[in-house]
Amino acid sequence: MIASRAELPQMILTRLTEELDKLSKHNTNGILIFYNHTVLWNLHFNDGKLIYATGGMHPVRRWNRALKQHCPNWDWNVESPELSENQPWECQLLAQGISRKQLSAIQAKLVIRTIVQECFFELGNSKDLKNDWKPTQKDIFHLPQLIALSSWEILSVLTKATNTQKKWQAAGLDHLSPCLAPILSPTANPQFIPDSEKKYFNSNFTLWDMAIEQEKSVTEVAVSIMPWVDKGVLELQKIPDLPLPTIKQVVAVTNSQSENKPITFVQESAPKFVEKQPLIACIDDSPVLAYTLRKILIPAGYQMLSIPEPMRGFSQLIEYKPDLILLDLLLPNADGYSVCKFLRDTPTFRNTPIIFLTERNNPVDRAHAMLVGATEFLGKPPQPEDLLQIVHKYIRQ
Repeated sequence: MIASRAELPQMILTRLTEELDKLSKHNTNGILIFYNHTVLWNLHFNDGKLIYATGGMHPVRRWNRALKQHCPNWDWNVESPELSENQPWECQLLAQGISRKQLSAIQAKLVIRTIVQECFFELGNSKDLKNDWKPTQKDIFHLPQLIALSSWEILSVLTKATNTQKKWQAAGLDHLSPCLAPILSPTANPQFIPDSEKKYFNSNFTLWDMAIEQEKSVTEVAVSIMPWVDKGVLELQKIPDLPLPTIKQVVAVTNSQSENKPITFVQESAPKFVEKQPLIACIDDSPVLAYTLRKILIPAGYQMLSIPEPMRGFSQLIEYKPDLILLDLLLPNADGYSVCKFLRDTPTFRNTPIIFLTERNNPVDRAHAMLVGATEFLGKPPQPEDLLQIVHKYIRQ
């Protein structure tokens, strides 16, 4: 029996409730991951409490909306802090804001609750979700313990998200996403739209954004514009997320050929690529290898996307759709074979060349790799000539 469209959100939220209940009872540390072929959601837990939720189409817009509600005077864009890669940048910024007395612990908790509630709502709108669990170390967030959401707080937030979801369905909006933006149709006459409303229809506001601006529920906002959508005056379209101000992630790399002096390279959180140049993604946790590959590929006319952790970087793979993927066989928190199979099961990467990087190049490993869909093997660390030869083979510039 196939569930109806109206039943799907409730089924997903029920499943989410069951997973959250199990985790909160066992004081678990880790990331509960929900994903399909287009989106990835990460729910971060510490001691069975929910610290944060990330994922979806517009994490920066969601962050800005929450700050506008609960700490509008906190100018978090002023500085460009150095952040680590093993936790969400939002959590690190909240921790810094609290330590510098720029916001209170209560404000931070309200921000987290608001963001988690939105994420729960959008999770309920997602289809064909799979879930996975990734253990992590305890107390990596450096946030006061009272900020994390306890089991009853999680239930409270989930209940609010479910109620919002029910109102959304009751209004006949279950085929739409609040992440869509109403935009004036180029052929429509906007004379019937009040001037005070027109500012929202310039590709800068999603339905979520409008709800905060107008201090209404997202359902009320959507219902109010649907007559204009039905008349063809407005169109609901996807728009990109807001750009994230440069947040530097600095990694010290030792270069044995330069008197062991540390080389510092910077990976920006929102990489920008030139469309005409082929893009190669490297899934490997070693900053030394990433640095080596970059020195080989960039001068040869390629662009490189470095992903140290595959599941957290899945959304970037979906967003940038690399022309070729270099995949480490031995990852600290994942199995290269499993990652390869996961990518092959994702329609976007069904035909993308996937080259295994490994020091283990024996017949058993090769057979296993071919079974999960690997394209070829390459020794690690790769020689420049070998790397460029195999890249040229699968990417026609």
